[in-house]
Amino acid sequence: MAEMKDRIRQLMESQHMTQQVFAQTLGISSASLSSIFTGRTNPTLKHVEAIKHRFPDINLSWLMFGDGPMQLNTEQENEQGEGEGEGNTVSDVQEPSLDFDENASVPYSAHSTIPEEFKVDDRPHSRVINGVKFVDKPQRKIREIRVFYDDMSWEAFVPQK
Repeated sequence: MAEMKDRIRQLMESQHMTQQVFAQTLGISSASLSSIFTGRTNPTLKHVEAIKHRFPDINLSWLMFGDGPMQLNTEQENEQGEGEGEGNTVSDVQEPSLDFDENASVPYSAHSTIPEEFKVDDRPHSRVINGVKFVDKPQRKIREIRVFYDDMSWEAFVPQK
């Protein structure tokens, strides 16, 4: 039985995305996605939520447990049978369009009253130019570099003279 990491990879490949683009799309690091694919870490709820947010038609039951089809709309099409459903072709789908009617009402047209807080002041303003001042300071030198590790240890490096 395929693991969840394999289904995530299958989703990524079905979208024709590289690992880096897929990770970026989900809002996770490429390293995080890579560690899931290699099996070092398991997908978390954060990963599932990111996939569901970015791909709302994904079947969560398929993603998490391998049950059913990958996409929810595929399940509905399979129930109708191939060729039996009418009006499901791409050309029949009505997409929303913009209405460029000249008589359409506009919230603030040239004839409407604009509230005072939204009006722009027409008076000319004086320009303020901020300059950068260079102050003579002695050149700074590195005395010590410290590296702190997650096990609460640290190392200090002192440059040789």
